[in-house]
Amino acid sequence: MSLDSLKSRIPDYAKDLKLNLGSVIGNSDLPAQQLWGTVLATAIASRSPIVLRELEPEAKANLSPEAYTAAKSAAAVMAMNNVFYRTRHLLSDHEYGNLRAGLRMNVIGNPGVDKVDFELWSFAVSAINGCGMCLDSHEQVLRKAGLDREVVQEAFKIASVIQAVGVTLDAEAVLSE
Repeated sequence: MSLDSLKSRIPDYAKDLKLNLGSVIGNSDLPAQQLWGTVLATAIASRSPIVLRELEPEAKANLSPEAYTAAKSAAAVMAMNNVFYRTRHLLSDHEYGNLRAGLRMNVIGNPGVDKVDFELWSFAVSAINGCGMCLDSHEQVLRKAGLDREVVQEAFKIASVIQAVGVTLDAEAVLSE
């Protein structure tokens, strides 16, 4: 199971996705930990069993045990936060924004890896989950930490391609039943 195996499963009508998948992962300028943490966190966030099954072993091989756990933690905590904060933001009653969240998010304060990497992974997961409030928050932290816009964009390019591959392959799996 690997990136090549995943690419081989993409149907001809989605050739652009195959090319983009190879490009955003195979030609990324991100350091290995940032790249593979982003890949793993977004593969989880894509909710695609096929994508996760194919990319997880390669991500695990390219990450330290701490980074592997932290990337999974980013996907987990952002699955919760993206729903909570997106809902809070979308409600027309802005008083919800003044209420205490009361949700545990300790991993954000102590992720076990460089906080910039964890923020990047959280940002990428937020791109898939569509939480504008979380995207803005994580992007600001990343930019204050000195990351260029190109690095931030790299994370949401990876997220967009992995999400699209997941949607396509999951649809093909259903259609072939």
